[in-house]
Amino acid sequence: MQENTIKITGFHAHIYFDAPTREAAARIREGLSAFDVRLGRWHEKPIGPHPKSMYQVAFSPEQFSKVVPWLMLNREGLDILVHPETGDDVKDHTDHSLWLGEKLELNIEFLRQVGTT
Repeated sequence: MQENTIKITGFHAHIYFDAPTREAAARIREGLSAFDVRLGRWHEKPIGPHPKSMYQVAFSPEQFSKVVPWLMLNREGLDILVHPETGDDVKDHTDHSLWLGEKLELNIEFLRQVGTT
């Protein structure tokens, strides 16, 4: 077996919401504040590759085993993308990602364009 040389430097979780589910997203955000995470800004409309309103949660590899199970049990029906940070945004958001809830269609072309500029 070939040794894997890809290094994961961190993780992001993207919590997707819309107007009717914003309060649920706020409750999840409040719960996440109990962990060693960095909570990103609220984005009230689609941004970058993301097809819906969302906020990002950044956390270290050491926090993965705490944050992701908590999200699994407390996502309140919201869709959540979890992906590593390896330096390859396209693969991180596609091949290396996991979804809680529905897998939403991301604008991967946006990531390709950003990666080439």
